[in-house]
Amino acid sequence: EYGIRPYPFYIGVGLVILGLLGSIFFVKDTRHHVAKESIDNTVPRLKNIFWDTTWKNKNLGSVTQAGLINNLNDGIAWGIFPILLAGKGFTMGEIGIVTAIYPAVWGIGQLFTGGMADKFCKKDMLYHGMLLQAVSLIALPGANTMLHFIILASLLGWGTAMVYPTFLATVAENTNPQDRAKSIGIFRLWRDLGYAIGAILTGIIADLISTNASILLIGLLTLASALVIRYRMKCRADGSLLMWNWLKTTLNKYNKNTN
Repeated sequence: EYGIRPYPFYIGVGLVILGLLGSIFFVKDTRHHVAKESIDNTVPRLKNIFWDTTWKNKNLGSVTQAGLINNLNDGIAWGIFPILLAGKGFTMGEIGIVTAIYPAVWGIGQLFTGGMADKFCKKDMLYHGMLLQAVSLIALPGANTMLHFIILASLLGWGTAMVYPTFLATVAENTNPQDRAKSIGIFRLWRDLGYAIGAILTGIIADLISTNASILLIGLLTLASALVIRYRMKCRADGSLLMWNWLKTTLNKYNKNTN
């Protein structure tokens, strides 16, 4: 009664219409926030927004490459997960559950990690998020039971949740308000190209070698991306200060409640 075509596409069309109406009637323009922040913002202007965001600026370049790799490995969850699970004899329903757990943990997790990105050092959030993704992917070919796949899909989702809102928060933190919109646009250019690059790369490796080889390759690329963040990126002092202030506030609240 409800086949693969055309019903899922009807849902997509409905969501697009809701998004359009929401943006017209409910979204508020933020240019006044930018104007106010520009008065006392101390972040220097970028000399070449495209190249600085792409790689030359250590913080922005680290975030951009991580965004590309994150979306590159994200394609595995949609394209390779079902093939891997089907090859191990899982039913269509079980494949659906495992494939759904990843975006569910990612989506719900962002409700928490978005706030964490404002309190903790963004470098640490990005490094540990990418590292968690890498470990999950590298362990994936060795998984056999439903429980194994649920745990790894959850860890992969949490790793993605740690980095996804932190990407944009980091770009915003490291750009002058006058450069921010363009810099975020360039970051998203590279980030979203990761889907296309990942689809081509994993498809070619899976055809030439095996599905497991494509997963391991993407896992190793994700590990390399985490190491780039670890050794190339700098944690801004105000991020660390926010973290300590948050910890002190939380401890004070806890002490008051216990007393």
